[in-house]
Amino acid sequence: MGAIAERETTTSQDRGALARMVMTLLDHWKLSTEDQAALLGIAASNRAALARYRKGEAIGTSRDQYERVGHLLGIHKNLRLLFPHNRDLAYRWMSTRNKAFDNLSPVEVVKEWGFAGLLMVRSYLDRARGV
Repeated sequence: MGAIAERETTTSQDRGALARMVMTLLDHWKLSTEDQAALLGIAASNRAALARYRKGEAIGTSRDQYERVGHLLGIHKNLRLLFPHNRDLAYRWMSTRNKAFDNLSPVEVVKEWGFAGLLMVRSYLDRARGV
């Protein structure tokens, strides 16, 4: 019984660290609270959840949210690899209009299409990297 409780505590701590990491990323991308919520798949009015994640409360209690975080971190990795010498561009890219998305920004694509939009943005960057 002790091993199970220890494993659950470690998992919760890992998800807390993941929450802080993704919130820092969203801050680097300079996204509004509404946009941050949309990317994480939570209601725009749920500012309390964003505040809890910033403090390190475990994120990813649902599979959808956990997968969203994984894709957001994958997008970040792709951007850092595509623009290794231009951190500003890597951080601005998510809110910059893009012809590949009918002149919408990647954030707007996710807001319009939900999880499918997140996959579209991630796939676009994977292809740009030749993955």
